[in-house]
Amino acid sequence: MPAWFQGRGGRPGGYCHRQLLDAIRYLVAGGISWRAMPADFPAWARVYAFFRRWREHGLIAEFHDRLRGKVREREGREAEPTAGIIDAQSVRAAATVPAASRGYDGGKKVPGRKRHIVTDTLGLLLAIAVTAANIGDRDAAAGLLMRLRRLHRDITLVWADGGYTGSLVGWCRDKLALTLEIVKRTDDMTGFVVLPRRWVAERTFAWLMNSRRLARDYETLPATSEAMIRWSMVTRMSRRMARPRAAGRH
Repeated sequence: MPAWFQGRGGRPGGYCHRQLLDAIRYLVAGGISWRAMPADFPAWARVYAFFRRWREHGLIAEFHDRLRGKVREREGREAEPTAGIIDAQSVRAAATVPAASRGYDGGKKVPGRKRHIVTDTLGLLLAIAVTAANIGDRDAAAGLLMRLRRLHRDITLVWADGGYTGSLVGWCRDKLALTLEIVKRTDDMTGFVVLPRRWVAERTFAWLMNSRRLARDYETLPATSEAMIRWSMVTRMSRRMARPRAAGRH
């Protein structure tokens, strides 16, 4: 809360937070550049300063996580999850992405960055890390799962695909007291098959791609990419909260 609002002096803000929030959501959804902000919103420099302040001070993460807890409770779940799904997605990077934080995913044949996420069983975001695309899933998973364990102490089980097999399973069990369960395709599966649990994280990636700013990575800093993803999920969760409840649900 600003100091002037608490009677401690300072200059009142020129714009209300709702205007700034709506401007950021518009940018993420429409895929526009900061300087292309429509005149109906505050000046782009003010909106960007607000975005950067929320990113640097962890306010967007806090806002996102509080909203996620409200959505879970509305769906009849506990605010804190006990299980999650981990997955990764490679996306092409724009020319604005520096060479130091981009790479080439040889498996997917994608030059750019990779988004590593853990979701709950509703597909809501629990943890995220954006890396260069040449970083392996297992290499990024160790740090991501450590962060997940620190943020969500109730989680005991995480589902993953075959890319996370190997020593990571034992490391999670011994170091994090976490069960990493691999959900694999069987030999008799051909073509597209919806696999148990894994489809949840894949659906979350599909949600993110509906935000045009996330169709590829345009951000100079990986931390900015992570913030953009959280803003995209904030929009989806707020819409979910605004929907009328189905008849018979409490």
